[in-house]
Amino acid sequence: MLIANSHLQVKIERTEVQFQNTSILLRYLASELERSMWLFQIWDIQNVTMQHTKGTISIALVNEALSVALARGIFIDQIALRAGISPELLAYPKARISVSAYAQLWIEIAKCLNDEFFGMDSHPMRYGSYKLLCYLIISTDTTEMALRTILDYFNLLLDDTRARLEIDQHKAYIYLDDQTHIKRMFTYATYIMLVHGLLCWISDQRIPIHQIRVKCAQPEYPQDYYVRFCENIVFDDTVNCIEIDLSYLTLKVKKDKKAAHAFLEQVPHNLLVKYKNENALSVIIRRQLIHLHPSSWPELKILAQQLCLSEATIQRRLKNENTSYQQLKNDIRCDIAIDRLTHTQQSIQEISDALNFHEASAFHRAFKKWTGVSPGAYRQQTQPFI
Repeated sequence: MLIANSHLQVKIERTEVQFQNTSILLRYLASELERSMWLFQIWDIQNVTMQHTKGTISIALVNEALSVALARGIFIDQIALRAGISPELLAYPKARISVSAYAQLWIEIAKCLNDEFFGMDSHPMRYGSYKLLCYLIISTDTTEMALRTILDYFNLLLDDTRARLEIDQHKAYIYLDDQTHIKRMFTYATYIMLVHGLLCWISDQRIPIHQIRVKCAQPEYPQDYYVRFCENIVFDDTVNCIEIDLSYLTLKVKKDKKAAHAFLEQVPHNLLVKYKNENALSVIIRRQLIHLHPSSWPELKILAQQLCLSEATIQRRLKNENTSYQQLKNDIRCDIAIDRLTHTQQSIQEISDALNFHEASAFHRAFKKWTGVSPGAYRQQTQPFI
């Protein structure tokens, strides 16, 4: 009887040990699952948010937009602040801001200068001019008539650029003839964006631009232009010319005042993001990666298989867009980090984890390399103004 009891006691003790070990294991697994879910919840929030922010724009373009105001002696820090942009960031050309902040900057500059063309022409494009043009073209019958009306309107409004449309059997060419000196790329790009945006809206689709030729030299930071327009931009050319397919000018115009009002409510934000170059390989890859956690981003070899392209083709096409696969991944990480630093109270460690950095110090170094400022400094310079 004593032996039987002792065996029973040993069995009970072993069962308790096994239960304790199992309990410890279950608690460990539960904690790891909770941690994994926490990380991916952070990513899900970022992913949804980034779909709304639509990427970022370089501070280099912000300085381009502010250059005329600065030359006129206007205190540009106040303009930047009203747009939610810290003036301290203007000293870091590699830094980036949200598209919504840049859109607001455009509005603030237009109000300050009473010029929707950033003061870049001898004759100002008075505040409200673009609205009038929008309502003017809804009475046209075809996209060709709309385009001719747009160009005629700008020819009456602006003094330093004369636009003309030439058509051959398959292509349409919009020439921008300088009436004075050669302009900077930012000036040409703003003109093209205003025209192209209206043409896309009136035709209910994004009209692809096959090629842009400009007289000016390539700017130091051209990436935003490739993403917005096309990868085929030729600098230092003898003419300023935009090439599109003629077929897009045969479409019927089906817009009314209600549609115009809805369009204008989103200007200039929609000009910056809605009609960008969706055929750019960098945009295609970005669209694919943005839905994945960075730990799941494929290697170039796997990505090439997924896109049915060779590695060499991907590298060549991205090089033509002035980027690379690694740079593209860095850009996405940077955009997400900027969005999190600006619009959330997540810690640096949380953001670092969500971006798949092994430690916060590595994220700190990478972010400073991308933007010129540390994550903490960037947050301090932006959050108070949002």
